[in-house]
Parts: sequence; structure tokens; C-alpha cells
Amino acid sequence: MRYSATVPNEPDAHDDFKPTNKLENSGLTLKDLVEQDVKDNRVMLYMKGVPDLPQCGFSSLAVRVLKQYNVPLGARNILEDPELKSAVKAFSHWPTFPQIFIKGEFIGGSDIILNMHQTGELKEKLQDISANQEKSE
Repeated sequence: MRYSATVPNEPDAHDDFKPTNKLENSGLTLKDLVEQDVKDNRVMLYMKGVPDLPQCGFSSLAVRVLKQYNVPLGARNILEDPELKSAVKAFSHWPTFPQIFIKGEFIGGSDIILNMHQTGELKEKLQDISANQEKSE
């Protein structure tokens, strides 16, 4: 699984140990970052927290449902960056989190994938994605 997390910038930390913002120097906008995430990850989850430590019940539910299918899961913690949160909302035209993208398509939130799981639709959508397949070819 691939997750993104940042460390708070500590004023007392030596420059060698301070986190760097790779986005700042890359020329990528947050919109570009979201597009790249969705393209590079067959299953991409924008959530509160990270899959191993969700920070809200809806994000936790989304992770539990997706983990049942043993698929590689990309994730970003939207609580770390309010601008990222806004960029994801603008990209999907959806106001709430978590937000799940499968094979580049915006699916919705935890309620939608739970319903899809219960009806068997999620199994169909994920059937060609295996844990051995990190990226689409």
C-alpha cells in the first residue's frame, strides 16, 4: 500500500531533519497531484487519516470495505493539507470525504462503496485488480 503523510515542521529541528515540500519545487499544482494520484493508483482513497489509522468513522468504513478485496490501495490524508482537501473537492465535484476513485473513475464515499459491496457491484468493479498489480499498465 502507498500512503502519503507529512511531518509537522518543527522550528527547533535541524534543516537536515525538516520535512521538505516536494510539490513546491516540482512545478506540479495540487490539481496535477490529484490527477496523477488517480491515474497512478487503481484504487485511490482521499480520507481523514491513513488506512492503518483512520481518523473518522466514514474513512474507517471505506478502508474496511476495500481491504476485503485485497487490492492495492493508494491513500492521502486530507487533514494534513486544507488546500489538498479543496483540490480534491474541486476535482471530483463532491463535497464530503472519504472519496474513492477506482480505475480513474470517481465512485463516491463510504456509503456508496458499502452499498456497492452489498449488491456485488464493487466485486465486479475490482475483479481485475489484484494485490500483485501496483499500477495499471
